[in-house]
Amino acid sequence: MTPLTLAYSPCPNDTFIFTPWVAGRIPGAPPVVERYEDIDTLNQIALRGEPDIVKVSFHALGHLRDAYYLLRSGGALGRGCGPLVVAKTPFAGTALGSKTVAIPGRLTTAALLVRLFAPELREANITVMPFDRIMPAVCEGRVDAGVIIHESRFTYQRHGLTQIVDLGEWWERETGHAIPLGGILMRRDLGDDLVRRTEKALAESVDFAFAHTDLVWPTVRKHAQEMEDDVMRQHIALYVNDFTRSYGSEGEAAIAHLLSTAERLGIVPRSEKPLYV
Repeated sequence: MTPLTLAYSPCPNDTFIFTPWVAGRIPGAPPVVERYEDIDTLNQIALRGEPDIVKVSFHALGHLRDAYYLLRSGGALGRGCGPLVVAKTPFAGTALGSKTVAIPGRLTTAALLVRLFAPELREANITVMPFDRIMPAVCEGRVDAGVIIHESRFTYQRHGLTQIVDLGEWWERETGHAIPLGGILMRRDLGDDLVRRTEKALAESVDFAFAHTDLVWPTVRKHAQEMEDDVMRQHIALYVNDFTRSYGSEGEAAIAHLLSTAERLGIVPRSEKPLYV
């Protein structure tokens, strides 16, 4: 068959789970051509319907449900893994609404969470920038605070920054749910049978990565060249977990709650389409 287009980030958690599939180690898996982009770009190309299979923020999923299914494996969802708000000069989290804040993309789950946490935050005070430029912007005083994701949560203290609020911890405390960060989508028009086959292949790729870490590690390291090995391991341990194998009822409930909350507040449109194949 013609290879499917598969778009995901070069972050360790994504390369970890996709490498077995991309490398041809999963029998019966659909062939794919990969494309690496940062999460904000992934959200945008999904909105344009470009990739057949794509990693997106769960915030972006709220805008994509009519065109894409959510696959039950491969996502980043868990506890103690949410975005952090950091600053150079400490201040109370309740004051965040009056500060200038950098976010890693308007459709990231980080952007959604900061809006839920500080609904009084004005649009004029929000600056969008690539996730890896947020800490430098905070350090240089170009913004009062930044919402950081990925490996930044392991390194921000080295830059002299202070945590203002853990948005994932806040979400868990307020809702009782795990925090849904990003998921894997597949175009509905490719047909339910192919979607089911792909969903199975992705779950097997996750299992293979857990069982054969030594085989996937060189690829993980290749795409995270400036990241220390211990940071890569922390990154994978935090974002690749049992929910990545399968959301299960607990994960699906967390995703449904996030989407329904965003719908109720008018942040994402409602959809009548089933979320899963």
